[in-house]
Amino acid sequence: MISCAVVVPAAPLLVPELVPGTRLADEVRTAAVAAASRLPARWVAVGAGDAESAPVTVAADRAGTFRAFGADVVVPLGEHAVGQPEDLPLPALVAAWLRVRAGAGSVRTELIAGDASPTDCVMLGEKLAAFDDDGGPVGLLVVGDGSARRDTAPPGEEDARAEGFDAAVATALARADTQALLDIDPALAAELRVAGRVPWQVLAGFARGGAWRGELLYSDAPRGVGYHVAYWEGA
Repeated sequence: MISCAVVVPAAPLLVPELVPGTRLADEVRTAAVAAASRLPARWVAVGAGDAESAPVTVAADRAGTFRAFGADVVVPLGEHAVGQPEDLPLPALVAAWLRVRAGAGSVRTELIAGDASPTDCVMLGEKLAAFDDDGGPVGLLVVGDGSARRDTAPPGEEDARAEGFDAAVATALARADTQALLDIDPALAAELRVAGRVPWQVLAGFARGGAWRGELLYSDAPRGVGYHVAYWEGA
């Protein structure tokens, strides 16, 4: 049974080897690792995948590498992963990297199409809420970014709506407000290049109807992308 949840960005910026010589990510990296370390030893991660290939499950017996992002940083999804490292989707790589940093045993990653409807997100969330394999507690890791069009984005990429959008998401995560997450407009999220809308709405479907406490650990926009780190637990 899934007992708690953590929200983190799907950001290569978290991995020091991919951004050598900069301390820009120190704060969000510290928050993400600290939040993930509060999860139980087994995780299920949720992230957005390609519309053509999702839904996809990335099992915990595989290993990934960040070589497509600039450095061959190998990250096994489980302590007993086998086979050669693969170019896995970014949410699975971030989940695996955090698993290693947090010292957890394994993470299975569920990828849902990045343009999935809120209804489809709720269906996956409800499926995760019903998950119980009698193997002990499981943590939910929700991997996704806010708007990529904040005012620190490259010239011409910024959007005046982006800051308010991310502020509303941060408030919803802090309050464990499932309805506010479900009310996110998919069209607006797409215009603002929000990669986290789908996994956040899966989280909302998972937690809907229950009593949850939220804690916002980080919310900012380094390099023009909104990043949020939050922790949810049963109230």
